[in-house]
Amino acid sequence: MTTSADRPRRALVTGASSGIGAATVRRLRADGWDVVATARRGERLAALAQETGAETVVADLTRDADVGALVAHVRDTGGLDAVVNNAGGAFGQDTVEGGDLEQWRAMYEINVLGTLRVVQGVLPLLRERGAGDVVVVTSTAAHGAYPGGAGYTGAKHAERMLATTLRWELVGEPIRVVEIAPGAVATEEFSLVRFGGDAERAAQVYEGYQPLVADDVADTIAWSLSRPPHVNVDLLVVRPRAQANNTTIARTGV
Repeated sequence: MTTSADRPRRALVTGASSGIGAATVRRLRADGWDVVATARRGERLAALAQETGAETVVADLTRDADVGALVAHVRDTGGLDAVVNNAGGAFGQDTVEGGDLEQWRAMYEINVLGTLRVVQGVLPLLRERGAGDVVVVTSTAAHGAYPGGAGYTGAKHAERMLATTLRWELVGEPIRVVEIAPGAVATEEFSLVRFGGDAERAAQVYEGYQPLVADDVADTIAWSLSRPPHVNVDLLVVRPRAQANNTTIARTGV
């Protein structure tokens, strides 16, 4: 995919060291994009760069200085056409009464404030380009509640409101704001991190049905970015066929 200047479009993908982020880097590179991949884990980014040819920047999005350096690097090395705000995560599945304040704080810091830092940093770069795309990967947790999920659903609802409000605030500018809200996605780390490394408990989340995989979500992100400039995909919810909502899954073995 190229711009009118016949150069590849350039995207920044956050949370790129694994899962949906890494899959999105692979998909965009396959589609001809230049990609800047960022995450905290440098060794994983290095492997992804070797595999895909993506450029990488190690950054912790909960640190103002890291985000500032990331934005400066993107500005100084060619600018930006799109950002995919994918970095995020869930920690624990406690009740509200028993919720761990530090886990809640961590979820708000990465899912909400991390996205806010990046969006604030890159909007001037998109405006310099004359047009651009802001993709925010939320979750079906941003659109409903479930027992034990208030910390994560609260953070994702806030991230959803960030995206929705930004779209309204930018009306009239040639910048699209897209929300992608995946349901159950089996990646190598999401549930494992959520349950503190308990592999058995993490595996149970996906037993008895076919969940989405990271490539499924990367496909939806790439599709939304490939629409004609006048088309804005406000919200795309993508779930496994077996999942009706956050708490109803047909575990039929297929």
